[in-house]
Amino acid sequence: MIKVAIVDDHKMFRDGVKSIMEVSQKCELIWSASNTEQALSMMHEAGMPDVLLMDITIGKESGIALSKTLLTQYPDLKILALSMHHEESYIVKILEIGAKGYILKDAGGEEMLNAISTVSNGDTFYSQYASQVLIKHITKGTKPKDKTVETPLTKRETEILTLIAQEYSNPEIAKELFISIRTVDTHRRNLLDKLDVKNTAGLVKKAIKFGLLEI
Repeated sequence: MIKVAIVDDHKMFRDGVKSIMEVSQKCELIWSASNTEQALSMMHEAGMPDVLLMDITIGKESGIALSKTLLTQYPDLKILALSMHHEESYIVKILEIGAKGYILKDAGGEEMLNAISTVSNGDTFYSQYASQVLIKHITKGTKPKDKTVETPLTKRETEILTLIAQEYSNPEIAKELFISIRTVDTHRRNLLDKLDVKNTAGLVKKAIKFGLLEI
């Protein structure tokens, strides 16, 4: 059972998310909050969830600012942004500070559950629209003219990098390449080290810059 928490200022939406989880029996909503103060209090009192659903705007407060504060205090926290905002700036900002995914509130219950499951397993999940915005952002001004990396990638690392850019999860990569998930995890960590980045967005951006990927 995946332990989930939600920060959103609309009670009806929080109740709807809770109902979806109860029906699925795959997730458990351990706490909810409607503002920054409640969220900080619940994290301290009720504990850190496996996945935290974070609205970008919580009334007049900023879910982005709250996410930054929480990730400073709880660096292992997995945040899934859940919002009605389609603007590039919102999507880019929340992902740049460390959110593991972004889906829109008009997504169906099945997509939300899939996103929660994916993020809880340590992978990233972006809605189709968010993926398009992210790729557009990280390819702005990048030219594959610098094709030198300090440590060359192996053939297997290049294969895995390509699949990561295509939004394959670790289990999907393992199945595609007939290797274990642990092996995929190892290659992913090696790629992050070789390209000197911290997350998937940075990995894809650096790979494009070095001409290792074609988007």
